[in-house]
Amino acid sequence: MAAREMVESIKMAKLLEGYRDLIEFFTDRANMRRYPHLYEANACLFLRRISDKYNRPISLAKIPEEEWQLFSHLGINLVWLMGVWQRSPNSRQKALLDLALHQEYKRALPDWSAEDIAGSPYAIYAYSLEPSLGKAEELAQLKSNLNRHGMALILDFVPNHVAIDHQWTISHPEWFVQGKDADVDDHPEWFFRTKTGFYLAHGRDPNFPPWADTAQLNIYSADLREALISELLRIIEVADGVRCDMAMLALNDVFSNIWGEIIKSYSRPENEFWAEAIRQVRKNRSDFLFIAEVYWGLEKRLQELGFDFTYNKQLYEKLRYSNSEGIYNYLESDAQQPKRSVYFVENHDEPRAITAFGRERSLMAATIIATLPGLRLFYDGQFEGRHIQIPVQLLREPKDNVDSEIKQFYNRLLGFSNNSALHEGEWKLMEADRAWDGNESYENLLAWTWHLDTHTKVVIVNYSPNPAQGRFKVPVPEANVRSIKLLDELTSITYIRDPDEVRSQGLYVALEPYHAHLFNMKTD
Repeated sequence: MAAREMVESIKMAKLLEGYRDLIEFFTDRANMRRYPHLYEANACLFLRRISDKYNRPISLAKIPEEEWQLFSHLGINLVWLMGVWQRSPNSRQKALLDLALHQEYKRALPDWSAEDIAGSPYAIYAYSLEPSLGKAEELAQLKSNLNRHGMALILDFVPNHVAIDHQWTISHPEWFVQGKDADVDDHPEWFFRTKTGFYLAHGRDPNFPPWADTAQLNIYSADLREALISELLRIIEVADGVRCDMAMLALNDVFSNIWGEIIKSYSRPENEFWAEAIRQVRKNRSDFLFIAEVYWGLEKRLQELGFDFTYNKQLYEKLRYSNSEGIYNYLESDAQQPKRSVYFVENHDEPRAITAFGRERSLMAATIIATLPGLRLFYDGQFEGRHIQIPVQLLREPKDNVDSEIKQFYNRLLGFSNNSALHEGEWKLMEADRAWDGNESYENLLAWTWHLDTHTKVVIVNYSPNPAQGRFKVPVPEANVRSIKLLDELTSITYIRDPDEVRSQGLYVALEPYHAHLFNMKTD
């Protein structure tokens, strides 16, 4: 081959490679639902429960296919196995000695013993599989098993700190926030002394005491950033995404504000860690998902840096403590924002929904988050109405009876929200109006529609302890409509309405306290 032809051949190969990468990117993104469903489970408890169910030891890669088929049938797209990484021996010792944690163990598991306690999953000893869950290579097999069922595997990533006995604390003390004598004298609870004589800081959220089983990473350090990105590049081989713990703590401004004078001599980088990390990961896997646990109004900032979805604690607080008007006003103000929120009514950090909200209110809160545009997070045990919040250090859970009515409710709710209209369609918030003069109960109603092609779904929730009536301007075609049929997928009852009345006065709705309609709307 002539030199010129060889050059042209190389150029063409590079061009085709670029096209393949572009096609791959859009194909990967097309395969992920716009508004996916995520299921979080404590890996140790989840695996133990499955082993008990089948009466034999089961490791991650050996979870029976029928278990994943159940998840797929419910419409779960992402499975977040919390706590798969190797636990810290030092963290376990601290967990055994902490008297405040003893009270939490006793509340959740009255007959707990030392054998039931492990280190915190967020004091990571190493980003390798916790041996009690299986062999190291089983994570990749687990990912393959989930992918085969159309689901993706999400794992934890902790950018702010590692376990107090992580190997880096000895091999690379310069990767951590270090204290001088004066710092240690002023804040002795913030620091610990390593075997090699360095005073390193504990990981810290300024609103709470330091996490005494962790060591605070210096996110300004270029070498530390490279090491963390290397960990991420290994994780992409065994997972499809990461849930990033306290992601805002790795922002330059936040890091500076928390540590102040202690890090004044450190050289602040121009770039944000997340911009570097996400860019490097996406070079290798364009479809890799980044989910941020984030608070303090920093959600938009992390989305700008490349996160796909960010926690929405504001809506959780509204659902728990506000009324329908407060929730409506929040949704209306947020209506023009990108729908990249993670909605939840419980997770491993929050109390069980049925305990925090009360039984009926918790189901309506779940109805709301399951039908809003964003990532909908459900926690292991939520579908069964479990009451007991389990400390993350516990390796055994109590017997907590399944509530068959709640389980049936979630089956119906997920059946409704699994429709493609609620994942790929257009969402529109509706304003309620009086059913008749003098009746102000309409203010307790929340409603919205989803529309995709010929599918229209209508969600109406009475988020109050009182009966409520109201009217809503639902979309109705202008011509050739003789009747409107509304199948309520919660109750299987069909309602027939006159299209002229709905156009002129609005759709009339009457709901009992903490009840909802999930309508599949059709016209004849």
